[in-house]
Amino acid sequence: MILLGLAGIDLLNSMAVALATVLLVTWLLQRRYARQLTAEVRRFQDLAKQRERERDLAQEEVFRRLYEERELNREKTQFEGQLADYEKFAALARLALGAAHEINNPLLGILSHLELELRAASDSEQRAEIEQCIAGAKRISGTLRGLVNYARPGPLMLSKISLYRLVADTMGFLEGQPILRDKRLENLVPTDLPFLRADANQLSQVLMNLLLNAAEATPEGGRITVSASKLTFVDSIEIQVSDTGIGIPPDVLPHVFEPFFTTKRGKGTGLGLSISQTYIRSHNGEIRVASALNHGTTITITLPLRPLTSEQEEPEQSEVVV
Repeated sequence: MILLGLAGIDLLNSMAVALATVLLVTWLLQRRYARQLTAEVRRFQDLAKQRERERDLAQEEVFRRLYEERELNREKTQFEGQLADYEKFAALARLALGAAHEINNPLLGILSHLELELRAASDSEQRAEIEQCIAGAKRISGTLRGLVNYARPGPLMLSKISLYRLVADTMGFLEGQPILRDKRLENLVPTDLPFLRADANQLSQVLMNLLLNAAEATPEGGRITVSASKLTFVDSIEIQVSDTGIGIPPDVLPHVFEPFFTTKRGKGTGLGLSISQTYIRSHNGEIRVASALNHGTTITITLPLRPLTSEQEEPEQSEVVV
């Protein structure tokens, strides 16, 4: 009995050892499998992150290409518009030069004859009719001259210009005009701006056109200002002519630089802004218009600063020519 009891204990011990061994092996296998499973999960997570990065990069590429395509379409539209403007410009140049040649010489003869008639006329009614004819002929002559200036501007006569003095002289010339009565002109151009190299006569004519347009749109008691500043990151000067007038309607704004486009029926030729744009472009500059109804108009001109070389440097007395 004792031997049987000892044998049973040994058997139980052997079974316990075997069971412990099985459990240990099972635990080791489960631990190994868990490690493999964890590694597989991490691999899938890394793969998912990589796919997400690839998707984000693909989206960025799509957005970039869409942006580039939109920019290309915008530039294409802009170039097509410029091409249409150049074609219109070329046709207008041919028309202007032909019209000037065919009309101007006979017109001068008509004006001379009318002036002689005016001197000989004694009746007031007759003199009034002749003066009206002379005014109409001069209007035709002015329109022709503006058309020729628009179609074939003269060569640039560059000089060193103080913008403050140019604006001051231009405003001084216009001060006595009836259209500026009871309207305040302000020259806000800093006196320490760098000198411009530009055609003073063309730039003065541009300023004069803009100031007269502003005066026509500004009611009594209104204000017209000219300001300027040196741009920060480019060698250019920005000039702004602002008024507190009635503004430009949105449907009219896109057409303000078109030749012969005018809202002043029977008064303007519609060439003032067109000629101004031509002059500014001949200086490699830009001119833009921003306006809101009943809140005034601001015209912005950007002109490059042309550096003076030692050969090009001009004497101080040529700073301003108005």
